[in-house]
Amino acid sequence: MKSIVYFPGPAALPLSKAIRVGDHVYLSGQIPMRDGKPLLGSIEEQTHAVLIAISETLQRADSNIGQVIKITVWLADLNNFEHFNQVYREYFKEGAYPVRSTVEAKLAFGVAVEIEAQAYSPIE
Repeated sequence: MKSIVYFPGPAALPLSKAIRVGDHVYLSGQIPMRDGKPLLGSIEEQTHAVLIAISETLQRADSNIGQVIKITVWLADLNNFEHFNQVYREYFKEGAYPVRSTVEAKLAFGVAVEIEAQAYSPIE
C-alpha cells in the first residue's frame, strides 16, 4: 500500500492543509489569507490569493495546478460568479478545465470565496 503524507494546516485548526495518498492529492478548502489574516479585498483579489495558495500547497505535495481534476467553489455571493470566472480562467487551461461545482454559502471570516481542490499527480 502506498503511503499517506499529511501537510499541516494552521496550528489553531484541527485539519491538514493537504493530504497525498499515492497518486492523489486532496486539499482542504482554502480561503484568501495575507500575513495570517483573512484578505477582504475584491472578489478578483481574493480569488487570485486562493488560487496562488492552492498552487503553493500543491507544489509542497510534489504536484501542480495543472494536475487538478476536481474543484469545489463556495461563493458568498453568486453575483460574483462572472468576476470569479475571469480570474479562474487565468489558472486553468481551456479544454482541460477541472470538473467543478460552485455553490453560494456564508463563509468564515466574511471572505467572498473558498476553494477546495483534488489533483491526480502520479508519483514517478
